Amino acid sequence: MKAVAFCDRMKQLTAIIYPGESKRWLVAFNPETGTTSQGRTVEQAVENLKEATELYLEEHKLANRSPTFMTTFEVAHA
Repeated sequence: MKAVAFCDRMKQLTAIIYPGESKRWLVAFNPETGTTSQGRTVEQAVENLKEATELYLEEHKLANRSPTFMTTFEVAHA
């Protein structure tokens, strides 16, 4: 049985999901930490990103920032 460490506070972080180059995998990116992972489904990609981010946070402190938000914008292109 895997031991689980409980933290007295949880952080809500951002996951940006997009298709990988091969289109067979989804890429999951967390902009607050820079961690990236992948999975074949959204659920798998997010679960893998959560694991990668937790491992990252074991070694690096999460900076106190205002909450992240996303928006869209348009650009002209040829």
